[in-house]
Amino acid sequence: MPIKSRIRTIPDHPKKGIMFRDITTLIKDPVGFRLVIDTLTQRYIKGNINFDIIAGIEARGFIIGGALAYTLGRGFVPIRKKGKLPAEVVRHEYELEYGTDTVEMHKDAIEKGARVLLVDDLLATGGTALAAAALIEKLGGAVAEMAFIVDLPDVGGAKKLKDKGYKAYCLTEFEGD
Repeated sequence: MPIKSRIRTIPDHPKKGIMFRDITTLIKDPVGFRLVIDTLTQRYIKGNINFDIIAGIEARGFIIGGALAYTLGRGFVPIRKKGKLPAEVVRHEYELEYGTDTVEMHKDAIEKGARVLLVDDLLATGGTALAAAALIEKLGGAVAEMAFIVDLPDVGGAKKLKDKGYKAYCLTEFEGD
């Protein structure tokens, strides 16, 4: 069974008309979780994408990014929601469909000049990924690539990332809402 078939779709969540792509069914399945990590590991172990450290976006990006950091022998940096990190942080506020949100990272998390692989579970509008990239760049790092399990191409995030000059790699996609 491929990765896509292990992802549950929940209609009308978080609001009517949305088809929520739930990766919890994928990562609870030991074969599915291994498929995700092994596929990403093989992509990055070949060395075609040069990076120094992995950053994961809260919360599902921690699961994938942490496991990937382990298999690739790299460090891991968490990008968190506002108020969750104990030391001095840099923050970036970004627009949501209804309001704003903020992501933070420790000021000492990324060394100047570091190349970062940014990981999250799903690419929809691209807003959170762009905010995370802004944090990395505020600290003098560069995003080598962004990796996601799922892309929702109809929502437009992949195009938005590409238009901003970022490379994104997705394991699977779901068309439509």
